[in-house]
Amino acid sequence: MTGKVLELRGDVLTEDRLAVSITEKWQEWDALRNIWKQEKLEIRNYVYAVDTKRTTNSQLPWKNSTTVPKLCQIRDNLYANYVATMFPQRKWLIWEANELDSASQAKRDAITNYMSWVISQPSFKHEMDKILLDYIDYGNCFATVEWADERVELEDKTQVGYVGPAIRRINPLNIVFNPTAETFQSSPKIIRSLISLGELKEMLQRMSNDENREEYENLWEYLRYIREVGMRFEGDFKELDNLYVMDGFTSFREYLKSGVVEVLTFYGDLYNQEDDTFYKNHVITVVDRHKLIGKKPNPSYFGYPPIFHCAWRKKPDNLWGMGPLDNLICMQYRMDHLENMAADIWDFAAFPVKKIKGMVEEFTWQPGADIYVSEEGDVDIVQPDVNVLQADQKIERLETLMEMMAGAPREAMGFRTPGEKTKYEVQTMENAASRLFQSKTKQFEELEEEPLLNAMLELAKRNMSGVTVIKVFDNEFNTTSFASLTVEDITGIGRIKPVASRHFAEQADLVQNLTNLTNSPLWATVQPHFSGKTLAKVLENIFNLEQYGVVIPYVALAEQAEAQKFANALEQQTAMASQTASGIGADHDMSVAPGGVAGATQPGGAPF
Repeated sequence: MTGKVLELRGDVLTEDRLAVSITEKWQEWDALRNIWKQEKLEIRNYVYAVDTKRTTNSQLPWKNSTTVPKLCQIRDNLYANYVATMFPQRKWLIWEANELDSASQAKRDAITNYMSWVISQPSFKHEMDKILLDYIDYGNCFATVEWADERVELEDKTQVGYVGPAIRRINPLNIVFNPTAETFQSSPKIIRSLISLGELKEMLQRMSNDENREEYENLWEYLRYIREVGMRFEGDFKELDNLYVMDGFTSFREYLKSGVVEVLTFYGDLYNQEDDTFYKNHVITVVDRHKLIGKKPNPSYFGYPPIFHCAWRKKPDNLWGMGPLDNLICMQYRMDHLENMAADIWDFAAFPVKKIKGMVEEFTWQPGADIYVSEEGDVDIVQPDVNVLQADQKIERLETLMEMMAGAPREAMGFRTPGEKTKYEVQTMENAASRLFQSKTKQFEELEEEPLLNAMLELAKRNMSGVTVIKVFDNEFNTTSFASLTVEDITGIGRIKPVASRHFAEQADLVQNLTNLTNSPLWATVQPHFSGKTLAKVLENIFNLEQYGVVIPYVALAEQAEAQKFANALEQQTAMASQTASGIGADHDMSVAPGGVAGATQPGGAPF
């Protein structure tokens, strides 16, 4: 059998040494995180558990198998608060220019309008949701950018659909890197993806051109051929399984028969010992863990792969961070343990165990039943110690601790801490209690969201051609219009920055401080030096009132004058109505001449 394996490997499989070295590096880095993967699997089991039968609590000898979904509730609360803070309905990104030409109002509006249109696409929200859930579940989230072309052709030959940059979430289980590197950006990375044979053929056609078309056609025939041989070959695949074992497949032969293709994509710097070549900032693609299908320099202007990582709890010497749920899994275990133990005790109390001694005739255990026993016989009840039923208090304490340790302040979720407080005491305590939450939100914005937005803008600069029509929302007039942009309009030196969470916390503090200042005795001293119009503009910005146009300099005075004018007119009408005598018939002439005589007429008989 060994000879057949060597024959298969030597005559059928044609290995590329560079591809094999990348595969070996994948296996090495993936093996270093085996314990981490087991921990994340346990967390996911608890998050999606409907009982304890599929968790480690199934090892306990309890009849009841109830799970308290506290870990799932904390995860959902964190996700809901992160989304509400980082992705408000209004525009939440700005353009910061690094040169004079990029700081013009036209340039700033063009870039922010384009990026606002990009992030309004449904695919952005869908992928960002998954990235945020990775941030919570795994404590590590990864994402990159790609050029999307979602156009469809209609019957009249016109094409409609989104064309532009998009983000793509990377499953944390499908990426490896050097965990001891100084930064994630400087570490080489390998991303694993599974595609179909049809997608592989499309990928090869996209990579080929007139110069290498024959080479790629031969490569496609080779990849098809090894699958045909793998289906027919009856020898031992043990050696190949050790070399090319695929995650999710029992053997290399089963992988070849599945119709699924594994692709390993390497990003970074790599030295090839075989031909003594150093590849600087390259993208290298490997199929079936032994065949090289692509090797090219990274086209990004950044000088590094546009792949970004953010850890929830950073480690000084390991790039793989911890998540908010990692330290809580043991408390969830303890909570389920107490819950099911107490439930079993209640069952024992309601349906007690009987201790039968000596000769006892058969009887039915029910109220009013007669039990006949011998002289030495007896039936007794084994009662459990009901003091353990105080476990409910311990469960409530565990729930409170888990909420606090996950960084999800209870005040922000509608729960008020005990004690009487004024409005501003509540605000002060809420801001202090949510500092951990604000820190983790800001961390995600700076390390994941901001680099992704700038990578999308950079991708648009490289791939946009012609004129792109985008939808623009005008905050001032609360209207929607369309604008045409070219690549020159969105080209500038600077950065796109998301500011939703930072403004969220800063605005709350600013309103509180201004309110405290205006209510203090100090305000009478400093008030002459404060601009009322500027303060009005500040509050308009804080409360997002720009689109309503409620802040206009001295508009209250104009409205008061208009109201006084209207009041004077009403008063005059009331006075004139009061001068009209009541009870006089309609046929009487009540005209008043200039002399004040009722019924006076002008010359010719017409009344004044």
